[in-house]
Amino acid sequence: MSNKSPHTSVMLHEFLGFFKEQKVSVFFEGTVGAGGHARALLEAHPEIEAYVGCDKDPESLEIAKVNLAPWKEKVSLFQGNFADLDVFLEKKGITAVDGFFFDLGVSSMQFDTAHKGFSFSKEGPLDMRMDPQGDLTAEDIVNTWPENTLGDLFREYGEEKGWRQAARAIVFARKKQKIKTTTQLAEILMETLHQRKGKLHPATLVFQALRICVNKELDAIQEALGKAIRYLAPGGRVGVISFHSLEDRIVKNVFRTASYLSREEKRSGMTALLKLLTKKPLEAALKEIRFNPRARSAKMRFAEKNLV
Repeated sequence: MSNKSPHTSVMLHEFLGFFKEQKVSVFFEGTVGAGGHARALLEAHPEIEAYVGCDKDPESLEIAKVNLAPWKEKVSLFQGNFADLDVFLEKKGITAVDGFFFDLGVSSMQFDTAHKGFSFSKEGPLDMRMDPQGDLTAEDIVNTWPENTLGDLFREYGEEKGWRQAARAIVFARKKQKIKTTTQLAEILMETLHQRKGKLHPATLVFQALRICVNKELDAIQEALGKAIRYLAPGGRVGVISFHSLEDRIVKNVFRTASYLSREEKRSGMTALLKLLTKKPLEAALKEIRFNPRARSAKMRFAEKNLV
């Protein structure tokens, strides 16, 4: 496999800025991808003693291993879900972490790999599993789930306004023949939802919903952030880049809840778990978006563990 990564790390400058004045000894990254954020932080912080990363995609991990080879004594990479970060940290004997970073969603190199089935613009099997050992595929969902369940999925995880029409069209089409490829599904959705001027491709939100469901992405975010806050050392920082509103809403709510104190709690001298470093999410600069269009939907939030 080539060590050249087709993936461009999003909001790298902003990410580094949150750790510029921090001493970082131990760091954890969820969805390490090709290792772009990891490489940048390791270069900027030679004091790092342990960098732990995970990714469900074994192909991404192989690329990351090559890109992070200069720091192989410090770096430990695991295949798996970042919701299991406690398991990975325990394996390394780590009880406190100075920084956490979660890069959510699908990387550009995964979209560009046709056999993974994430992209409606590339012919491939209707798979969408980040972990190839996962039990559920998008093909399973599309061909076996009842119409009303499909509709609920497209509405809740895709926020697709045409959720009823999409579900109905899929069920009608699969009676004629099994839907097995990304382009098959994309054509069905294109005919049903139609291209709206200046809007997303008609298949975008349905594909998003299927991917989120197959990989249990939203549940993983909630669980991982709760664990990260517990492991975070006082003064340590946790950050997240999300790429759609459902993800960002979860991050915002977790951070807000952990940083909130009632009047009574304030009067009694209690300290909140977190201090928000971003009241509103940061977005990518126009210059970066021109270079990397995927960055246009990125939102970054950071918080710091209060000293207690």
